[in-house]
Amino acid sequence: MADYIDVNGVRTWYDERGSGDPLVLLHGGLTDSRDFAGNLAALADRFRLLLPERRGHGHTPDVPGPITVEAMAADTAAFIEKTVGGPVRLAGYSAGAIVALWVAVRRPDLVERLVLISGGFDPDGMIVRPTADGPLPEPLVAAYAEVSPDGADHFPVVVAKIVQSVNEEPPLALADLSAATCPALVVAADDDIVTLEHTLEIYRGLPDAQLAIVPGTSHLLLHEKPELCTSLVADFLTGDPVPTWMPIRRAADPVAP
Repeated sequence: MADYIDVNGVRTWYDERGSGDPLVLLHGGLTDSRDFAGNLAALADRFRLLLPERRGHGHTPDVPGPITVEAMAADTAAFIEKTVGGPVRLAGYSAGAIVALWVAVRRPDLVERLVLISGGFDPDGMIVRPTADGPLPEPLVAAYAEVSPDGADHFPVVVAKIVQSVNEEPPLALADLSAATCPALVVAADDDIVTLEHTLEIYRGLPDAQLAIVPGTSHLLLHEKPELCTSLVADFLTGDPVPTWMPIRRAADPVAP
């Protein structure tokens, strides 16, 4: 069921599927909730799935002013408060993972479990960054034009806003990650646009994190190995930590023998 909801003055489109505990999925940058078609959308068989599209993305119109991670995180927090009213499982992919991490850091009361897929907290950890130079990839433009209420001609405006945010917005500091105290799963490809070193920083910076590197994949790992990625996320969101036999990093964890 697709609908619109007012979030901080933005007419925000979202899709809702399934029933059960709420799971909010945050799509990547310059894309929309179709990022999860054929992969995490399958989790609607066990969760109340909520798929909002952020300002200037997908069916949600752009609004005057910049598109910053801080604004999108505030929008996401407001969306959770309006649609659920309490803590949720929150999963983000790519730029959506960055937004999800900001929400978990700034509003830990709203996040019960956190999944970060191919995301980061600092642009310096990215091998490839968005750019406004040169022609935009035609499939990306076509996908935007298909659903955006602003029309294809507005896409360069949105791209410029995102590039400006990446280049100018102060990022989270590594120390900030300690505020996200919920259980977290950090997922990345072994050939991602985010460096493996940065992925490890996130894993080590979060107080209660697990790590999964998906072999033989790129930044599009959700589409390259959808079953594996979905299984990893589902297991984390529905299961409890198992005792490990030889813990090192989690040696003080109460579930360790």
